[in-house]
Amino acid sequence: MDREGAKGGGPARRAGRTRRAVLLGGLGVVAAAAVAGREEIGRAWWLLPGVAKPRKEGELDHAGAGWTAASPANWRRADRPDDYRVDRIVVHVTQGGFASSVDAFKNPWHKASAHYIVRQDGHVEQMVRELDVAFHAGNRSMNERSVGIEHVGFVDRPQDFTDAMYAASARLAADVCRRYGIPADRTHLVGHSEVPGADHTDPGPHWDWDRYVRMVGEELKAAG
Repeated sequence: MDREGAKGGGPARRAGRTRRAVLLGGLGVVAAAAVAGREEIGRAWWLLPGVAKPRKEGELDHAGAGWTAASPANWRRADRPDDYRVDRIVVHVTQGGFASSVDAFKNPWHKASAHYIVRQDGHVEQMVRELDVAFHAGNRSMNERSVGIEHVGFVDRPQDFTDAMYAASARLAADVCRRYGIPADRTHLVGHSEVPGADHTDPGPHWDWDRYVRMVGEELKAAG
């Protein structure tokens, strides 16, 4: 029991205290909403004509990649990293072939996409600009702060994860890490299954994380 409740007239005092607590709590919610609103306004600022970074249709973020545009229904326009910091890479496995994965990201009803798809032969296809938020992680906050890299194959087929795929993906991930200052470690290179709230299992038990992180680090050192 609190000190006021131990004194005479306690119920009335407690009622008054409760009303004040509710009022203060409500003001706190309003203040929090105002802060959130300012953040959203600040982010929207970068989308105004003449403010956002110039962009060209089909322009690539990773040299040597191909380009196929994902449906605008499967990503959200942004101006990263000015509106959202980028400090994660999320590793995915497509659970399907290359053509079907590209078609899925082009389909507005799919409601998902990734920035890149890496094929077994080492080809990299970009489908969403890194400026923008791809719907790949099943978690809004992670989507906003990360680049999503899909790898063509199935989680239960280790043969799908080829040397060429690892090499191409490591070069891509190192390029992303270098441009955004992301450390090449397991805190910042994460699997889809490790995203909070995720219901996916990719990249699965056959993805060699030790090898991948080492290769990304080596690519970063080689680039100086």
